[in-house]
Amino acid sequence: MVIDRKRGIEAALLALVPHVPARDLAAVAAQALASRGLKTAAPEHAAWLSLVAYVRHNFTDYDAMLEEGYGAEAARHFCLPALNDVLAEWGARRLVGGDDAACHIR
Repeated sequence: MVIDRKRGIEAALLALVPHVPARDLAAVAAQALASRGLKTAAPEHAAWLSLVAYVRHNFTDYDAMLEEGYGAEAARHFCLPALNDVLAEWGARRLVGGDDAACHIR
């Protein structure tokens, strides 16, 4: 069962970001599998939410901004271009919108 879910999440990730490096694919899939909040989510939703969180925390200044005293909303706003740049570099057609919930297709 866990192996099927892992394969489903990995397949969803590759559909979302076909050029994601293998190490990042593995890390995002592991994060999605480990998240208690995503255990019942469809693989596509778990993949997307984990992907956005992973990129935000690993490829933007989001955590540093929080440490500097920015609120989460402000930090997300200012990190949005960097987050979307990584997604685009990995071949994503879906990007994060300005309100962090809205997405659009390029």
